[in-house]
Amino acid sequence: MQEDTLYEEIDTKVDFTQKYFGLSLNRALLFLGIVVTFGIYIGIIFYGTNSLEVLLGLQDYENYLQDEVVRLKEQNSELQREFFELKEISAE
Repeated sequence: MQEDTLYEEIDTKVDFTQKYFGLSLNRALLFLGIVVTFGIYIGIIFYGTNSLEVLLGLQDYENYLQDEVVRLKEQNSELQREFFELKEISAE
C-alpha cells in the first residue's frame, strides 16, 4: 500500500518546463541553446566585421569616390584647356 502512494506522488510531479512549455527539461535546454546560438549568429551578421553596416559604409564610400572621379575629370579638362590656351599664347 505504501509503495502505491509513493508511485502516485512520482507520477503527479511535473517539471517546470513540462508544466509551462510542454517540453522535457532536456528538450527545453536544447531549444534554448538553439535560440541563443541563432541570436549570436544574427548579431554577428548585423554587427560583425562582415556586417551589413560595413557593406553600407563601403557603398557610401564607393559613391563618394565616383563623385570625386567625376569632379577630378572636370577639373582636369579645365586645366588642360587653360594649359593649351597658355601654350598657344606663348607660341605667338
